[in-house]
Amino acid sequence: MTIKRARWPSGRVETLQHESKLLRGNPLGDPHVRQLHTWLPPQYDDNSDQRFPVLFCLAGFLGSGPGHLNWRNFDENLPERAARLIHEGSMAPVIIVFPDCFTALGGNQYINSSAIGPYADYLTRELVPFVDQHFRTKADRRHRGCFGKSSGGYGAIVHGMKYAKYWGAIANHSGDSYFDWVYLPDWPAALDVLARHRRRKTSAGRVDVPKLAAATAEGTDDGRVRRFLQHIWRKPNPTPAEAHCLLQLAMAASYDPDPEAPNGFLLPCNLDTGEMITTRWRRWQKHDPINMVSRYADKLRSLRGLFIDCGWRDQYRIHYGTRLLSLRLHEHEVEHRYEEFDGTHSGIDYRLDTSLPYLVKALR
Repeated sequence: MTIKRARWPSGRVETLQHESKLLRGNPLGDPHVRQLHTWLPPQYDDNSDQRFPVLFCLAGFLGSGPGHLNWRNFDENLPERAARLIHEGSMAPVIIVFPDCFTALGGNQYINSSAIGPYADYLTRELVPFVDQHFRTKADRRHRGCFGKSSGGYGAIVHGMKYAKYWGAIANHSGDSYFDWVYLPDWPAALDVLARHRRRKTSAGRVDVPKLAAATAEGTDDGRVRRFLQHIWRKPNPTPAEAHCLLQLAMAASYDPDPEAPNGFLLPCNLDTGEMITTRWRRWQKHDPINMVSRYADKLRSLRGLFIDCGWRDQYRIHYGTRLLSLRLHEHEVEHRYEEFDGTHSGIDYRLDTSLPYLVKALR
């Protein structure tokens, strides 16, 4: 779609600085003082007494909230899209918040982790009241929602489960689920990347496999993970293979943190043999949305709106996970709207034309 900009009122973005007590001293040394960008609809300045529902936009892995404000060629950024939807009458005015939750591991899953930081608490206990204090929001969970794609979609569905007292409606676009299919297939490639950072390089000849396997039998790092991370932090542009390896490590830090382990987290497989470590993988599975529905069905039923979608050509096979998620929701009588479309994991922002009006209607 070709966008001719400035054909309707655009609203405005206001940027505030927020100092987080919860992120201060986080294990990755990431900033605890961050800018918070908030888009105010055109109607915000028309009536000083009017209050608005609010949506929090959760960015995907390797992204951050401010990225949704960037100019886009032949397309809309998110504020432009919202302004158009309001102008067309597709949805009522809404405030949209773009939190910056980027980390040295490339992002997070919007959950609390001793290896990354308390990002669930950062959103709910700090940013939610901060936004309500500074803007004319309808400061109640019935009028507050969150949405996102990929890791952001995962964050949205998990917040709808574990933190429903803060959110009235959520939209999960292609959010990570069914970890056995989404993450497991990518571990061999990640191990190949990490192998380049072994201290002792492999050489042709006989191999003492028992000795080799024993070094990382419990999911611990023999130093190659740390060296890989240091390599990434020194290098401005990781290769696609390195970025996917970083994602796997970020997920390990999210789902199986351990303050006593090297780097603060454990790995779900042996670094040399690739053998899965059952006790470690079970820690991941506890965070899988398809396994969480039964524990949080009551919270999910309390939502005023629950939207899930995914492209049936998603290159990470997430459509199988979202189908299973919808099935689990049906089994526990959780009302929701599930849609599929002819698309992949990429270039699907146009799906916001469906989810944003859905959310705003649920939150009015």
